[in-house]
Amino acid sequence: MKLHREGYKIILISTLLLGCILLGISEIGIPQWLIALFGAPLLVLFVLIIRFFRNPLRHADQTKNGVVAPCDGKVVVIEEVYEPEYFNEKRIQVSIFMSPLNVHVNRNPISGIVSYFKYHPGKYLVAWHPKSSTENERTTTVIKTENSEEILFRQIAGAVARRIRWYIKEGNKVTKGHEMGFIKFGSRVDVYLPLGSEIKVKLEQKVSAADTLLAVLK
Repeated sequence: MKLHREGYKIILISTLLLGCILLGISEIGIPQWLIALFGAPLLVLFVLIIRFFRNPLRHADQTKNGVVAPCDGKVVVIEEVYEPEYFNEKRIQVSIFMSPLNVHVNRNPISGIVSYFKYHPGKYLVAWHPKSSTENERTTTVIKTENSEEILFRQIAGAVARRIRWYIKEGNKVTKGHEMGFIKFGSRVDVYLPLGSEIKVKLEQKVSAADTLLAVLK
């Protein structure tokens, strides 16, 4: 299983701590059953940390004019909204909630040029809070396609997720399905699509970054 580089430090520290704790417990002569009692939850936690930073290989859906899911998770919002930061007009918002059990690698939903990028410091409301899209710590990225269509998406921190990472900047040429960032420990990503886009997902649907076709641009 391939692990994401964002987890190397945490996994190393977790491995050393787990080893020291188990070694210390065994050295002070505690009965085996008690070692197992303490050790089992620690091993489960260690496995969960390893799983959180997994980075599976993905192949982006190649539907013409297709927009793919930028993250793993569950679709929690599909609605027409006013987007005030960049477009200043109505768009279709599709929001995907990531639980701590999901893969947390974020990927470009479409190929093109990064025409806008901005990091916003902010609060840490729970990810499903209506105001999390505008008040939480977040990044806003806009990608312009070769057809001059623009797609905006936001990485949004939550009550637990307080570490947003991004690997892009304005002017970069990006490819659909390639890594653009990472959010540590659960949150959401919002995608803003042009009105008239053909939405290919439903509420409560589970999606996979790059693999799942989110919408087709008209």
